[in-house]
Amino acid sequence: MIFSRDYIGYLARRTVKHLIDAKMITTTDAKAVEARVNQALLDELSLEDRINEEVRIILEAYSEEMRKSGAQYAEMFKKVKAELAKKYKAVL
Repeated sequence: MIFSRDYIGYLARRTVKHLIDAKMITTTDAKAVEARVNQALLDELSLEDRINEEVRIILEAYSEEMRKSGAQYAEMFKKVKAELAKKYKAVL
C-alpha cells in the first residue's frame, strides 16, 4: 500500500471533520463514521496489493512456460495486471 495505516486514519478523520463542518453530513457518532470511512479507504487502497498478489500467483503457475518461451517477467506482470484491473474495474 502506498500510504501508512496511520496516514489513512488521519485522512478519514479529516474527511469526516470536513464533511461535518461543511454541513454535508450530520451524525451523532463521528467516531463510527470515521471508522467506516477509514475501512473504505483501506479497502480501496489495498486493492492494488491484492491484484499484485493475484498476478504473482498466476505467473508462478506459468513460470515454466514463460521460461521456455523467453517471456520477460516484468512485461507479463504488466499485461496480467492490466487484465485483472480491467476484470475488477479498478483504476490503478
